[in-house]
Amino acid sequence: MPKANETILEINLKSLTHNLDFIKSKLKNNTKLMVVVKAFGYGSDAYVVANHLQLNVDYFAVAYTNEGVTLRDAGITKPILVLHPQPINFNTLIKRDLEPSLYSQKVLNEFADLAKNKELTDYPVHIKFNTGLNRLGFRENDIDFIVSKLNQTNTLKVKSIFSHLVASEDLEEQVFTLNQIKTFNTISENFIGKIDYKPMLHICNTSGILNYPDAHFDMVRCGIGLYGFGNSEKENKNLKPIATLKSVISQIHNIKKGETVGYNRAYRSSSQQKTATIPIGHADGIGRQYGNGKGFVTIEGRKAPIVGNVCMDMIMVNITNIDCEEGDEVIIFGEQTSAENLAATTKSISYEIISAISQRVKRIILK
Repeated sequence: MPKANETILEINLKSLTHNLDFIKSKLKNNTKLMVVVKAFGYGSDAYVVANHLQLNVDYFAVAYTNEGVTLRDAGITKPILVLHPQPINFNTLIKRDLEPSLYSQKVLNEFADLAKNKELTDYPVHIKFNTGLNRLGFRENDIDFIVSKLNQTNTLKVKSIFSHLVASEDLEEQVFTLNQIKTFNTISENFIGKIDYKPMLHICNTSGILNYPDAHFDMVRCGIGLYGFGNSEKENKNLKPIATLKSVISQIHNIKKGETVGYNRAYRSSSQQKTATIPIGHADGIGRQYGNGKGFVTIEGRKAPIVGNVCMDMIMVNITNIDCEEGDEVIIFGEQTSAENLAATTKSISYEIISAISQRVKRIILK
């Protein structure tokens, strides 16, 4: 691969295929796969990911309606579940043939009324139940209300019933997770017993897929795993990060003892040192929390800690013991230098740093 000469995010489709194949190897032949491409494909490129995968998966999921619209306008034809739709966007959602998650009485009432006014028939919807995350979802005691609402009209058809695991990556919370799965089973049986057809069931996220094979039900949802992270050292070895964030050394400075670097003079040199300035900053997704020695980049295979405060468009790193020149490539994270390791320096997680990469960073697709 050619070395970077500006700040870029490389997206490796070969690694994406590898991750898809690994996830699918954990599933039974009849288990459907929903791929989560919200937040610009976890900071990569949602269309590129969806377009590459859509012949080999069953569903896509996004967080918000506008994300689904972007995929539809780009030519993605597979079913798309909108996980957190807002009623103000219901008209657009229907126009673009997106499928809403209905998670409260208010949302169900508003969508059902709109569907009736539009004289729709069997419009696909998904009913979300809260089994412990306490974020979105109906409670078990809402089942009679939901069924009653559905029975009043033929405008809606429940495509799936689903919930979300709280701590599927944490084996110390296995009892809680198994109780969630048991609760979901009870809710599903109760719900299906009151309608005349069987919707799909799904509760497993990436770690649920890997740790709870008996809970795969009819479909599983995979997000972070497709992008190369398994939420554990063991599973990380089976996956390949699809995104590599690269930049370049713009300038090298020789810093005298006692001189300071960056805004607010946050770094003061204790000896003769060298720093490199790199064109990436908090406007690109490298937050200020990574400054002052917490975060790092890799140059010529060696760690170079960030010195001083992260600027909007630049960071400065200590290269005193690294043999490098202006114009040399810099790796912020990738397959060898994991985003998970960088995130850990500020007690964060891979999800946060990869999804924060600004859209102004050029995406380079490696096919």
